[in-house]
Amino acid sequence: MSNLTREQVLAHVHPLDDATIAEIIATGATAGDLATACAFYARDRALHAHQDVPVGRVGEVISILEGVGAAVQPTVLGEAGSTLA
Repeated sequence: MSNLTREQVLAHVHPLDDATIAEIIATGATAGDLATACAFYARDRALHAHQDVPVGRVGEVISILEGVGAAVQPTVLGEAGSTLA
C-alpha cells in the first residue's frame, strides 16, 4: 500500500479534487514514484513530445494526471524536474 499522503500529492499537483488524490494514493505509488511521474508528465507536456508512458505505478499516476489535465507544480529543479538518474 502507498505511503503517500494527501499533502504530498498536493505538493506536486494542485489543485486536485479528493477523488483524484485518492485514486493516485490507491495506485500504491511511493513519493519517489509520484516525483518521477510528475517530472515525466511535465516534460512530456512542455515538449509536446508524447513519449511512451512507463509501465507500473509511475505509468498509472501519469495516466491519472493526463486524464484530469493536471498542472504539475514547478520544483526547485524547474518544471520538468531533474534529468539525472
